[in-house]
Amino acid sequence: MTNNESLIRDEIWGLDTPVRLDSGEMVPAINLDSAATAPPFKKVMAAIDDQMKLYGSIGRGKGQKSAITTEFYMDAREAIMDFVNANHEKYTVFYTANTTDGINKLASALINTKNDMVLTTRMEHHANDLPWRARARTVYAEVDAHGRLKINDIERLLRQYRGQIKYVTITAASNVTGYINEVHHIARVAHLYGAKIIVDGAQIAAHREFTMMGCTPEEDIDFFVFSAHKMYAPYGGGAVVGLRDELNKHIPAFYGGGMVEAVFDRRVCYAPAPDSYEAGSPNFPGLVSMVHAAKILKEYGFDEIAQHEQRLLKRAITGLSQIPGVQLYGDNDYTDDRVGIVVFNMCGIASEDMADYLAGKHGIAVRHGAFCAHPYVRRLTSEAEQSGCAPPKGMVRASFGIYNTEADVDAFIAAVSELGNESLPVAMMEGRGRANGRKDDSHKPFDRG
Repeated sequence: MTNNESLIRDEIWGLDTPVRLDSGEMVPAINLDSAATAPPFKKVMAAIDDQMKLYGSIGRGKGQKSAITTEFYMDAREAIMDFVNANHEKYTVFYTANTTDGINKLASALINTKNDMVLTTRMEHHANDLPWRARARTVYAEVDAHGRLKINDIERLLRQYRGQIKYVTITAASNVTGYINEVHHIARVAHLYGAKIIVDGAQIAAHREFTMMGCTPEEDIDFFVFSAHKMYAPYGGGAVVGLRDELNKHIPAFYGGGMVEAVFDRRVCYAPAPDSYEAGSPNFPGLVSMVHAAKILKEYGFDEIAQHEQRLLKRAITGLSQIPGVQLYGDNDYTDDRVGIVVFNMCGIASEDMADYLAGKHGIAVRHGAFCAHPYVRRLTSEAEQSGCAPPKGMVRASFGIYNTEADVDAFIAAVSELGNESLPVAMMEGRGRANGRKDDSHKPFDRG
């Protein structure tokens, strides 16, 4: 472990907390599942503790604590816009529970009728597919054999439905393969055909510097949605950075206190954005954690984060590719356009059994299943769509965070290799895993990983 890796690990809460293996032995866990949820920074935990000592009602009280809390709540919008390099006059920020909540609020606000058209892709997480599917006419750009987005397909569909498509909504980075999409180029194409662009930033915010502003105004992003829990910030929370004027033309299907100027017997005067998107009491601890995590990530430097991830990703791909029976997915020769995610299967072993083995015998946390991206996973694994409601068989995913080390990757490779060199334990083959009929829970709607 390098000195820099050691310093970074010292900044993460709970890394050395032991977990119990199936054998009963207690060992420090190796977390290779940051794409789902990342452990918190210690400085973030300390900031929450300090801020909560002065916690009061937001925007409703006149006490000193209320004033301090309200000031932090309002100033945080500026900090979040700075985090994504957003023009403060052009954009505003409203807070959400997570990315899923943010996209649902946008969809409920921006879509006027079922005839509105939205262009999305077969790469998307369900959270950036189903909210649009439920409210609008959706068309989908395809992916190639490696799982990369066919950008030309976006332009083809925009040209085919010239002027009818109102929004192009796309992930900045895939939660399955880690591919990073050229969203500013896509923004320029979308704007050329009169559409606005919405970017799901859940998997990019902790891994690469993101900017709302393109090289030209035509390349500017219109809406950006992200979650705090993938940025080493606990207690939930997220944000939407969006065009102030556009948000003021709409209102989400989410009502309550704090979003109005006045309510009368037969009419309501709604407040402008962002207040109109923030009904109810805010999640203040989540907001504090998000703001401080964003600051810490910028201090570390996204160039260094990207280089660190690339080293781990290439090491993992090299190691896995040398294990008999392992099938890697995606383009594993050129990885510069990927965040630190690798997906694979082992011949004859269900993805759930692999994940159980890694956790139960080695304390290594990975993710298995279809990652709430069923159409994309079927394309990657060439699994035919079946009748009924069975999800895809899926894959195993290892994802790397700022705190992971080469030793973590080596332990992971050794564990996968060990499994490949021995038969599965009898207990695992009898009554555990999808191979024996247990329903896979990777598609649960609350799972945003």
